[in-house]
Amino acid sequence: MADLRHDLDRLARNLRWAWHRPTGDLLRALDPAAWLATNRNPVAVVAGLSPQRLAALEADPGFRTRVSVALADLDGELGRQDTWYTRAGGDPQRTVAYLSAEFGLVDCLRIYSGGLGVLAGDHLRSASDLGLPMVAIGLAYDEGYFVQSIDAHGHQHAEPATNRFDQLPTELVRDAEGKPLTVEVELGDGPLLVRAWKVQVGRVPLYLLDTGVASNTEAQRRITFELYGGDSDTRIRQEVVLGVGAVKLLHALELDVKVLHLNEGHAAFAGLERIGDLRAEGLDFDQARDRLRDELVFTTHTPVPAGHDEFGYDLAAHHLGPLCHRIGVPFEQLWPLANAPGDHTWNQTVLALRLAGRANGVARLHGEVSRQMWARLWPDRAVEDVPIAHVTNGVHPQQWVGPEIGELLNRSLGDDWRTLAGPDTFQAIDELPADKLWAAHRRARHRLIESARERLDAQAARWGTGPDGNGLDPDALTITFARRFATYKRATLLAHDIDRLAGILTGPGRPVQILIAGKAHPQDRDGQAFITRLVELSRDPRLEGRLVFLENYDLAMAAALVAGSDVWLNNPLRPNEASGTSGMKAAMNGGLNLSILDGWWDEAVADLTAQSGAGFGWAIEAGSLPEDPWGRDAAEADALYRLLSEQVVPTYHDRDADGVPQRWVAMMREAIRLLSPVFSTHRMVADYTRRYGQLPEG
Repeated sequence: MADLRHDLDRLARNLRWAWHRPTGDLLRALDPAAWLATNRNPVAVVAGLSPQRLAALEADPGFRTRVSVALADLDGELGRQDTWYTRAGGDPQRTVAYLSAEFGLVDCLRIYSGGLGVLAGDHLRSASDLGLPMVAIGLAYDEGYFVQSIDAHGHQHAEPATNRFDQLPTELVRDAEGKPLTVEVELGDGPLLVRAWKVQVGRVPLYLLDTGVASNTEAQRRITFELYGGDSDTRIRQEVVLGVGAVKLLHALELDVKVLHLNEGHAAFAGLERIGDLRAEGLDFDQARDRLRDELVFTTHTPVPAGHDEFGYDLAAHHLGPLCHRIGVPFEQLWPLANAPGDHTWNQTVLALRLAGRANGVARLHGEVSRQMWARLWPDRAVEDVPIAHVTNGVHPQQWVGPEIGELLNRSLGDDWRTLAGPDTFQAIDELPADKLWAAHRRARHRLIESARERLDAQAARWGTGPDGNGLDPDALTITFARRFATYKRATLLAHDIDRLAGILTGPGRPVQILIAGKAHPQDRDGQAFITRLVELSRDPRLEGRLVFLENYDLAMAAALVAGSDVWLNNPLRPNEASGTSGMKAAMNGGLNLSILDGWWDEAVADLTAQSGAGFGWAIEAGSLPEDPWGRDAAEADALYRLLSEQVVPTYHDRDADGVPQRWVAMMREAIRLLSPVFSTHRMVADYTRRYGQLPEG
């Protein structure tokens, strides 16, 4: 039994189970109740198995076979030499270090807040699948982004999302003597020690830096306590630990890294620490900065000014004093590297842009916006010559394609759709009978509605009032709006005219329902007011229970939503959506996007419409828009209502004699066939690898 527990623990500690369905199913089946109670933490589930349960599993030859197959598959993947990267001529010794403040990997590891972290998680999964030599570094937050609850008045409450790293799929990194490995990072008020937890993501190790070392002061131990918590002083301390600590940890692990990839500006201090390394090799400051440009890649993710971390002069000078001493230059010489013309703050995005040899936005439109946004850093260049390119984001296919559509693709396309697939891979989906594709999607929708009903019933029981899940119809046209509740995403746009919305949702014989989910930052009062407004709207008798708000949006809910929704709604205030990847996930499942032409959707519509006969979704266009946001809201809400009433709803409810919406299914096929290969993190990681010097030319 000890051997079985050991084998199960091995499977649980590599997060490949999250996208390798046979392993995930095996671990989930050990104790389904404990799986949910532990927030889907297989390490805790395995540790909690009783001797009786272990004995029963040990005596089951079929189960032992499943474990043996899963272990052999994992070992085969970890030892695989024939990868996309090696076939493309890549050097296995040319390691990339990927630095990010958050990673969205699994629900039990709460070290992410939204799209930035989920994108980082998909980046690691695809790097593993493609065989890219990568190591990742982030922070180990004792409290991750919060657990959301909504009270009977529609008010959001933020509860702690605690991480107990000794009970998670994490392992404390130790030195050759078995002691916890630590590195020293110095801040303005003195040095501190940083330890690391290792998370294995397929072939990619992720190291999470943790200041919770006993010898540190209480204030130092709390630096990595909370994700995006505290004031500016806490934030700059976290970012020094992330950037400087990452480079020091790489040295301590004796990893020869050739490329540093910064996922947003939070880790920009890594560039300064590397300059310190190069100065120690005998280079002067300018030579070191030039050398750094050859190895530093920077990805910026937001065109919203609030998304770029800024610090005052005195605060930056205080905490960067030790780093200035190491580099051998006064703070006054560093200040211009992070200070944009006309500003009076230290800006982490500016620092990263000035240090990196290669920088990019995350969609074509976002690249254009970023060049305009930061053109003042290169006053002698035309905007189009500003050195910020774009690599469009993607999503990981195996992670986000639900079991219903996934099994169908396995049968009709073989295994190739789960790899770095080109357009030809998906051609066979055109031969798939419409009734089979529709039946698979209906099963996914039914699963989604069952889950939503359970959540709503629990919510209503806690409130002592409705709405519960009874109003949801598993066969109604299901529209989803699910994302972070930043105000520019305009969660309440669909409620601009309640009577028009009610007419769409309650039309006779054409049932329509809307599922809404998302968190507002605890300090974002406007975003929280949007949630309150939507919860109030869910009780409006005019809507007959056809609009609901689902609390505590997490990875599990996101997976059910993207697999089961018919329409994925996105209506940001253009051009504030840098990329927006959730709609890509829906498209891979045959969901149809209904979106403002922003982020990735602008690119998809422009590049792929000509290749589509039936179409793969709808663009919310309002013609000539007024400049003021309120006027734009009215115009774009009108465009949204017209699309819903004139195109979306009629197309969905137009059925043949067998009850199959033939044109709708044709659009589902187009979404899967055209969008899946383009908006995949396999393609994204391959683009980074090709463009940024990881592969030989030619």
